[in-house]
Amino acid sequence: MGTLKETLFLIQKEMLLEWRQKYAISGIFLYVLSTVFIVYMSSQGLQESNLFRNAWNALFWIVILFASVNAITKSFVQENGYRQLYYYTLVNPIAVILSKIVYNTLILLGMSALSYFAFSLFIGNPVRDQQQFFVAILLGSMGFSITLTFISAIASKASNSATLMAILGFPILIPIILTLLRLSSNAIGLMRDTSIDTDISILIAIDLILMGMALILFPYLWRD
Repeated sequence: MGTLKETLFLIQKEMLLEWRQKYAISGIFLYVLSTVFIVYMSSQGLQESNLFRNAWNALFWIVILFASVNAITKSFVQENGYRQLYYYTLVNPIAVILSKIVYNTLILLGMSALSYFAFSLFIGNPVRDQQQFFVAILLGSMGFSITLTFISAIASKASNSATLMAILGFPILIPIILTLLRLSSNAIGLMRDTSIDTDISILIAIDLILMGMALILFPYLWRD
């Protein structure tokens, strides 16, 4: 079986497991909606101010970041040693990490779409350039997925995986978050940045570098 077929098969496996354990993804969606509702209750009367638009931008990415961590932490932690050994005898490690990254990216895109809809419905939508904002969501979801999935694989080898994910993940996510904030601020109209194409290229480069590192290093981690 080729790597592509193995990857598609493993993505189907991830979806099937998620469907059987609906409480996990349902809990994350509930977290998103409850956070948006709390923001709505505390922001009434501020919809027309620049303070509101700044807060909207910051809180949107805070919700996405913490939802991403909660969603991806279980990627490898939930895989026990016997299941990993079974995969090790059957599939290419590249297919394993690719399937996790693709599946987690789809999950994050779904959560981002839900968050955007909930923010727009309950709080308001200050975004002026929708296309640019959606590009930021797409590239941000990919960057979060690649980084947190690989770190989840590393953390699964340690006893305190949640703490290790926070320690390793935050420094790597900082450049992604800063670039996303610039892109979204420009899309909302908080700033006039003439280097938007450069920021998008930086995000794409970061995603490609992280993907390359994950594909190169994961097989060595998989053999451990």
